[in-house]
Amino acid sequence: MREITVRDAIREAVMEEMQRSPGMIVMGEDIMPGAFGVHAGLGEMFPGRFLETPISEAAIVGTALGAAMTGGPVIAEIMYSDFLAVCMDEIVNQAAKIRYMTGGQARVPLVIRSPIGMTRGVAAQHSQSLEAWFAHIPGLRVAMPSTPADAKGLLKTALRGEDPVLFFEQKLLYGEKGPVPDGADHLVQLGTAHVAREGEDVTVVATGLMVSKALEAAVELQRSGISIEVVDPRTVSPIDFDTIYGSVDKTARLLVITEATLACSVASEIAASVAEHRFNSLDGPVRRLGSPFVPKPSTPTLEKLAYPGTDDILRIVREMVPRRTR
Repeated sequence: MREITVRDAIREAVMEEMQRSPGMIVMGEDIMPGAFGVHAGLGEMFPGRFLETPISEAAIVGTALGAAMTGGPVIAEIMYSDFLAVCMDEIVNQAAKIRYMTGGQARVPLVIRSPIGMTRGVAAQHSQSLEAWFAHIPGLRVAMPSTPADAKGLLKTALRGEDPVLFFEQKLLYGEKGPVPDGADHLVQLGTAHVAREGEDVTVVATGLMVSKALEAAVELQRSGISIEVVDPRTVSPIDFDTIYGSVDKTARLLVITEATLACSVASEIAASVAEHRFNSLDGPVRRLGSPFVPKPSTPTLEKLAYPGTDDILRIVREMVPRRTR
């Protein structure tokens, strides 16, 4: 094991998979070294395989899709996930459906990497969490790593697959460090959740940056006798409901946290599925926590109000747990 950042874990995954697959290429706008420095030094290691593109997200994804179908794997980097709105047709109507519409004759080893979510002061067009758009589409897989080990393992698995994957990287996590196994064979299966912390009183399902917020809250809650189990789905398409259901069967309470707005969110899907399939296990209503239904502001004071925080988690969990169990 080594302690490295999420940024370096992603870089390692790209490097190792390019060594493994001589036909693999990376395409995108300003990808050397990239807006967040992920590709630093890789262009020199793999000359001619990092392709700088014009500022056209539709062209980036469309070209990457064609390259993936005729060889691959291919990474298409979209500098901010907000700009995926510009290439929705290429993703939703083309990449997602080609394997199905060809009866499996065509493979699509395409990974679309894109930073997602809040950062600091970049405002409404650069701060959204839009994973639910893509989790809604059959044929797409959607990964949201929260640790360096998961970032590396999920990306390597995605690049070895035959389906298009949206790979969302939370901007504030790039510099976060964590243990990552040595060697080039570290893989994390898509659709397998991780129990980041075991607990007895409340199941907290969180994605992306919210996993670390939930773990911070868990430490504080433990001081007052409340034990929460933190489940990180790691991918939101597919979702590992078996792990979530098993945790709810144990704790009898569920809080789902997302950085996205709650309306039609992945948190809403998880909450609805637990209410439908584990109603008899619950001792109270499923609770959700997400961003308010407003565009993201850029001023620091308002920005703090526009995203869920540790204090919000503490408040809701304390409301959910009867005092007699503390």
